[in-house]
Amino acid sequence: MKSPFHWDSYSDQPHIIKDKAYKRRQKKKHFFSYIGMFLLFFTLLPVILMLHFFVRKAKKNGDIGLGVNLDKGSEQYHLVDELGVSHLIIRIPLWEMERLDEYVEFIKGFVGKSIVVNILQDREHIEDHALLERDVKRIFHALNGRVTEFQIGNAVNRAKWGFFSMSEYLAFYQRVQTVRDSDFPEIKLIGPSVIDFEYYYTSSALFNFKKLRFDALSALLYVDRRGSPYNPQYWIFDTQFKITVLKNLMRLSRKVSDKLYLTEANWPLSGTAPYAPTSETECIDEQTYAEYMHDYLMIVLQSGEVDRVYWHQLIAPGYGLVDNRHGQIRKMPAFEVFKEMIAKREDSVKG
Repeated sequence: MKSPFHWDSYSDQPHIIKDKAYKRRQKKKHFFSYIGMFLLFFTLLPVILMLHFFVRKAKKNGDIGLGVNLDKGSEQYHLVDELGVSHLIIRIPLWEMERLDEYVEFIKGFVGKSIVVNILQDREHIEDHALLERDVKRIFHALNGRVTEFQIGNAVNRAKWGFFSMSEYLAFYQRVQTVRDSDFPEIKLIGPSVIDFEYYYTSSALFNFKKLRFDALSALLYVDRRGSPYNPQYWIFDTQFKITVLKNLMRLSRKVSDKLYLTEANWPLSGTAPYAPTSETECIDEQTYAEYMHDYLMIVLQSGEVDRVYWHQLIAPGYGLVDNRHGQIRKMPAFEVFKEMIAKREDSVKG
């Protein structure tokens, strides 16, 4: 990751771009793309809302997954086993290709787990598609036979992550799809990985004239700024309704299968700066975090619309289940709640 993009190792995300002139120049190039995106979404919105009253689908039994990261250490192996979680999502940043062997060995250590690899973008690979094709081939080849699901990109509607429009993301995704179609037909590609309730970006990915298809739709459905997951946004859009709207977008599109993965969610923890990913205003205490996590996961599972929901992530002092500061592993209240939910989920499936 090169300037003006910089990675924040405390909160596990890029810093906000400080070069505002650069950011303005980039966004100006895509002005008409933004206009078209908003017009498309607000044209679709009445139909999407009407489907809420007329479409009834058989409910799915969704699964709960968890994010783990190479840089959080080998402690994660026994913590994952203790939790009993079967589904994991693991990031591989394209700017760390020199560490690919380390990532592969880390992934292989999670024996018997179903794994989604999240390929993180940087500006160099967004602009240089030949470089993107080369490195994606390396990742697919290195994990051949071990991983079959890859989320292509992350938080693609945030400029600090490298994309300045959905047209850039779709071109990026198309190049990865070309690699898949040519050499790795067994691989499933997941996208578009839009963060928050900004479905105008999602609609742009699902309704266009490009030759692409998502084998599952991914969304980073954070609701942390609302407080409780039961609290609505714009008066009516609570977590349940946000899921319904997203699913109805999928039903109208021919560019995605019926699978829906929520690949990131959490709440920021109070008093943990600089590890918290937001300001202290949005932060909550550990006990409230555990309660909100439980409620969020229950809403998602009871919706019957989501195939998998991944909590982000296992070890993260500012927003995870485990605090690893001061060289110690401290399981926060949410760890035990998550463990209980996984156990109950397994019992319900067996029963």
